[in-house]
Amino acid sequence: MVKRRKVSNPLALAVLVYLMAEPMHTYELGRRLQEHGKDRSIKYNRGSLYMVVEQLCKAGFVAERETVRDTQRPERTIYRITEAGRDELYDWMRALVAVPYEEYPHFGVALSLLAVLSPAEATELLGRRLATLGEQAEETRGVLRQAVEDDVPWVFLAEERYRLSLVEAEIRFVTDLIESLKDPAYERTWQRMKESMT
Repeated sequence: MVKRRKVSNPLALAVLVYLMAEPMHTYELGRRLQEHGKDRSIKYNRGSLYMVVEQLCKAGFVAERETVRDTQRPERTIYRITEAGRDELYDWMRALVAVPYEEYPHFGVALSLLAVLSPAEATELLGRRLATLGEQAEETRGVLRQAVEDDVPWVFLAEERYRLSLVEAEIRFVTDLIESLKDPAYERTWQRMKESMT
C-alpha cells in the first residue's frame, strides 16, 4: 500500500533533493531543475514550483533561512531543508525505488478500449504513434550520447536510460499490436462485435 504523503507532487521530492545539496531561493531551484533536464521527468512550471515550495514549508519539510535584498532584483527568500524534510526525502525515495506503483497511463486506458476503433483506423493511429516513439527514442539516445561526451557520471543518466528502455519496449509492443490488428481473423471478430452493438 502506498503511504499518503503531506505533499505528494513529485516536484516536491526534487525540491527536497536540491535543497539538501544547499539552501537556495525558488528561482535558483527552477534554473537548476531545468539546467539538469529534470523537466524531462517532472512536469512543472514556475507557478507550480512556487506552490510546491509553499506546501513544503507548511508541512515543515523546508524552512526560510533568510531573505536576500539587493537593488538589482526583488527580495528573494532562501529556503533550507529541515530534519523532517530529510526524513521525508529518504522515506519517499526508498518507497519509490522499492515498490512498483500503478500509474494508470493514458495509453493503457486507450488500449483497454481499443476495440471501439476499426482495425484499419487503429492500425493507422498506432503507426503515427510508432513514428513519434521513434523520434523520442532517437532524441533520448542523443541526450545520452551528449552526456557521455560531457563525462556525466552514469548514475545521473539513469532516468534517461529508463526512459529509453520504456520507449523501446513500447515500440516493440506497438509493432506487434499493429501486426495483430492486421490479422484477418481479428477483422472478422471486430465486424461481429460491431454488428452486435448496433
